[in-house]
Amino acid sequence: MKRFCKIGSLLLALTLLAGALSGCGSKKEQESAPAEESGPVAIEELNIAFAPYDASETIMAATEPLCGMLQEKLLEKGYDVKNINLSVGASYEAVGEALSAGSADVGFISGGTYTLYSDDCDVLLSALRSAYSKDSENPADWNDGTPGAYTGDMSTYYRSIILAGPSDKGKALAAKVNAGEELTWEELSDATWTVMSASSASGYIYPALWLNEHYGKTISDLPNVIQSDSYSTSMARLASGQADIAMGFAHLQYKYADQWTSEFGGTGTVWEDTNVLGVTEGIYNDTVSVSKASAVMTEDFRQAFGEAMIEIGETEEGLAIVQTFAHTGYAFAQDSDYDGERAAQELLKSLS
Repeated sequence: MKRFCKIGSLLLALTLLAGALSGCGSKKEQESAPAEESGPVAIEELNIAFAPYDASETIMAATEPLCGMLQEKLLEKGYDVKNINLSVGASYEAVGEALSAGSADVGFISGGTYTLYSDDCDVLLSALRSAYSKDSENPADWNDGTPGAYTGDMSTYYRSIILAGPSDKGKALAAKVNAGEELTWEELSDATWTVMSASSASGYIYPALWLNEHYGKTISDLPNVIQSDSYSTSMARLASGQADIAMGFAHLQYKYADQWTSEFGGTGTVWEDTNVLGVTEGIYNDTVSVSKASAVMTEDFRQAFGEAMIEIGETEEGLAIVQTFAHTGYAFAQDSDYDGERAAQELLKSLS
C-alpha cells in the first residue's frame, strides 16, 4: 500500500469533532511492539495537529516535508505508517479538545494548553529553543535600538513580552517606560490590547500574571481587548493601529521583522516602531503531547515517535521545519516538568 501525507487546514472546533474528525474512532488497536519476524507493524493513519503558532498557511507550507521524514524514521523503528494527516487547530484549545477526543493522536501545544488537558493527554517531548539575546526583566533594556537575535546557546525557557505598537497611545506608553517611569493601570486600561486564547502561555497566561503582579489586575479587567487567532494577526493589528498593545513570546519582533514592513504596513522597522512595556518570568517550553484516547499511541509507538522527532530535529532539514514553532529540537519530558505551569493556571483561575 502506498504511503500518503494529507495536508489540510483543520478547524478543530468542538462542533466538528464528532463529525468530520470521528473517523479516528474506527482505527484498530495496534500491536504494542513491532514483531521482527513478521516485518514492520502497519499503521494506517496518524493524525498530527499543530496549535496556531502562526498563520495556518505558513505552518502547513513549512511542515509538509515532515510527513516523509516521519514515515522514513518510523519505518526504521519498525512502524510502517501509511497516512499522516497534518492540521492546524483553530485555537490552542481546539487542539487540546482533539487530543481529548482522540481525533488527533499527537498535538504540538504550549505547556499551558497541556496542563489544561493533561487528564486526557500525556506529554511526550519538550521543545528546545535557542536562547534569545534579550533576556532582561527590565523592559527599557529591550528598547535600546539594537535588534534581538538568537544566540548559539540552548534554553529550557522563554519569556513573554508586552509590546507597544506605533499608535499614539503605544508611543506615549513606551516613552514613559524608556524614561524609567512606572506605567499606571489607568494608562494601560485606556489602551486597546490584542491577546491570544486563554490557554496560550505567552499570549495570555503569563502576561495576565504580570498584570496581577504589578497592578493586582488581570486581562479580564481590561476594557478593550481583541482576541487574535495567531501572532501574525496580533502584529498586523499592532502595525495598523487597530491595537496599541500586543503580547507574545520574547522573539516576537525578531520573527516578524520582515513582515512588519512587507505585509503589515509598518512605516519603520519593527525595532523602531515597537517597544517592550513589560517582561514576564520564564515560561517552560512547548510540548509534543499524545492522546490517551488514541488507539495508535501505544507505549512502544510513543517511544518510537519521540525518538523519531528528536532525530529529525537534529538534522538540517528537520531543524528548518521545527523552527517554524521557534523550536530547535526536542527532549523527552515528564508531567512534573509542567507543575510550574499548573501553579500559574491555578493562580489565574483564582484571579478570574
